[in-house]
Amino acid sequence: MRKHFLLSVTLLFFGMMALGQEAQIRGVVMGSGGNPLEGVLILHRGQTAISNEDGSYQITVPADRSTLIIFSRLGYFPDTLNVSPKPQQIIIHNPVLRERENILGPVEVTDKQDRLDNSVRIDPKSIEFRTGPSGGIEGIIKTLTGVVSNNEMSSQYSVRGGSFDENLVYVNGIEVYRPFLVRAGQQEGLSFVNPDMVDNITFSAGGFNATYGDKMASVLDIAYRDPTEFGLQFTGSLMGTSLTLEGITPNKKWTAIGSFRYRTNQLLLGGLDTDADFRPRFYDGQILLTHHLNDKWDISFLGNLATNLYQVVPSSRTTRFGTFQEALQLNVFFEGQEQYSYNTKFGALTASFRPNNLLHLQFIASGYQTVEQEYFDVIGAYRLGELNTSLGSDDFGEVTLIRGVGGYQNYARNRLDAIIGSFAHRGVWADDEQSVEWGIKFEYDDIVDRYKEWERIDSAGYSVTHSPSTIDSIINDRVYFTPTNGLEIWNSYDTRASIVSTRLMTYLNYSRKWDLKQGLLRAEAGVRTHFWSFNGQTTVSPRMGLFFQPDWEENWVFRLSGGFYHQPPFYREMRSLEGEVNENIRAQVSIHYIAGADHVFTMWNRPFKLVSEIYYKDFYDLIPYELENVRIRYSARNEAIGRTYGADFRINGEFVKGAESWASLSVFRVEEDIEGDGVGYIPRPTDNRFSLSLFFQDYLPKDPTFRVTLGLTYVGGFPFGPPKSEPKDRTYRSKPYRRVDIGFIKVLKEEGKTSKIKFLNGFKSMWVGLEVFNLLETQNPVSYLWIRDASAANQYAVPNYLTSRLLNVKLRFTL
Repeated sequence: MRKHFLLSVTLLFFGMMALGQEAQIRGVVMGSGGNPLEGVLILHRGQTAISNEDGSYQITVPADRSTLIIFSRLGYFPDTLNVSPKPQQIIIHNPVLRERENILGPVEVTDKQDRLDNSVRIDPKSIEFRTGPSGGIEGIIKTLTGVVSNNEMSSQYSVRGGSFDENLVYVNGIEVYRPFLVRAGQQEGLSFVNPDMVDNITFSAGGFNATYGDKMASVLDIAYRDPTEFGLQFTGSLMGTSLTLEGITPNKKWTAIGSFRYRTNQLLLGGLDTDADFRPRFYDGQILLTHHLNDKWDISFLGNLATNLYQVVPSSRTTRFGTFQEALQLNVFFEGQEQYSYNTKFGALTASFRPNNLLHLQFIASGYQTVEQEYFDVIGAYRLGELNTSLGSDDFGEVTLIRGVGGYQNYARNRLDAIIGSFAHRGVWADDEQSVEWGIKFEYDDIVDRYKEWERIDSAGYSVTHSPSTIDSIINDRVYFTPTNGLEIWNSYDTRASIVSTRLMTYLNYSRKWDLKQGLLRAEAGVRTHFWSFNGQTTVSPRMGLFFQPDWEENWVFRLSGGFYHQPPFYREMRSLEGEVNENIRAQVSIHYIAGADHVFTMWNRPFKLVSEIYYKDFYDLIPYELENVRIRYSARNEAIGRTYGADFRINGEFVKGAESWASLSVFRVEEDIEGDGVGYIPRPTDNRFSLSLFFQDYLPKDPTFRVTLGLTYVGGFPFGPPKSEPKDRTYRSKPYRRVDIGFIKVLKEEGKTSKIKFLNGFKSMWVGLEVFNLLETQNPVSYLWIRDASAANQYAVPNYLTSRLLNVKLRFTL
């Protein structure tokens, strides 16, 4: 006993001596504007530390020895401190980091942990100067590798050949939804994600782990910020306005951030071929309230109300198409109107519990409702004419010959009401080397659908009246006869559906990291299950990933990932083209095989990063679909298998010193083989083959407050075919989608700096911009209208073009 006592005293004595040979340095890292800086890297004698959310830090250094401490953060000039403290001395040091004047905003965080997974982190600051009609989060996502978008009026995107419905979107760990019935990009207003409230953006184009839900293509994970001070942000342009307020109570127990947005597509609609009275109005209000009960408990509420109204009274349309040898013009005159409304309500209550530094538990209750209406009744009378292409003629460019005349009528009274409620639990246990994540979610779906729609047409599928027995055309073994008493119904649907179902989802994911002599190795494995009461099916999706950063002079990271990705149907996949619900439908299955690498290197004495990935995806129990504009209509039958394979490449860095830019290239094939058609593999509707995106930033060297941003998109054409044709008859391809947008920005007040104009010093920051959309005025088709000539011998695919060149002005300031 005495020996144990003496040993304890001795150890305590030497421990106190060791403690006496150290000193502490603590403080708060601030920006030049007086704001605390989170994530500042603190280096000292080969050790590292990171400043906390409130900018605070604390490190221990040897006493009686000179120590150099470096404070560093991307986008700021570093700060240094050289000290020789006495034993047990406490030094208070509050460094102030000055922001680099020429930095326009970094794109990715590239520390080791972020590179050792299958995701891309995006700095929300890069959204601020983004140029283009879509803007926001989706505008940045569309420039990443594997992501394809050929519609500037829509926030939707395709990832590695997947449809829009194959993409997951989370906000603060809660899955969000888009309207089900929307059929055209101009009917879309505001996406759920509010870019002015975002704190963190994570995106994965495939191979994501089991913590993310049941979709086959991609995951966009958004986290809203928790305010640390009062702030106001305003953005206004010809396309709408947004106002965001945030604040924190003096006792720091309550924080709130809320935003109101208004958007109108009036500017974009003015660049379409159709002359009409457009009345687009889109409103959105969001709020995030957080109550910090104590160090262990937080309770938050996220709410959203959105109203998207789109009304149009079309009058006429003029479209020129064809070649110089055969130049044609379509004139259409309209009667009637269209009215669309998409109203959504969303609320989520989250309780977070941190019993210690290793364990984090969450409990989430959420509810979502969408009420959607499509009412339209439009009659169109068209005339197809041949243009004079003789350069020396006085009638050059005028209609010289009428090829055909006809008409059509579109009618719909569609209404959908969906309620989705859920309760979920998520947990994370993690230390420096390993982590375990688990979760369980119960979901209740209640959907009521009224689908009433018909179309009369004297166009593709019909001919001019000859006699009752005259065969007009034979398409896909279907014989169409000439009508004798006017127009006949081309499409007619009249169905009702009501579906109530429940879902139970679970996941478990384990990750471990090893610091080896050869480098840093990280591995993860997980499994996800999904039970759906509608068809009684249970799916099991195992997934894995392996990531390695070798200890080389060159900075490389290698990645392998894959697994099963089941996608149980939601309502849209269950409803056939005729409006009937398939009660025997099953989950679609995708198996991912992904290999990739990224390389951080120096060029022109500046940092760059090159990312490359190759992938192959097998599909089973696929549900074929048609895609027109952004409207997806499924066959509602698991009647196909498929495959996708391709490669993605991306480089980003300072092509201009101090300004981050990037370029992305994707090449791929996406194919399906429909059972029983005897054709084999054919392209899916999203088989664009390639996509090239470029985002470039520049500034005047002598005055970096004058800035230029350039966005370029070049996407391969999409496959299409005549109406009512089978998928195997999609033998045509549209022209490639080509678009260049440019923005000119003048920064009137930079954050943390004093302006010569006293009035501007009342603002934290302010800038004005001029945007030119579709700089080269390229005509990009989004879909096709099929018509016949007078002889009923030829069909013509008339392109429905997107927007032409447009100008937009923008003002943004913060207080």
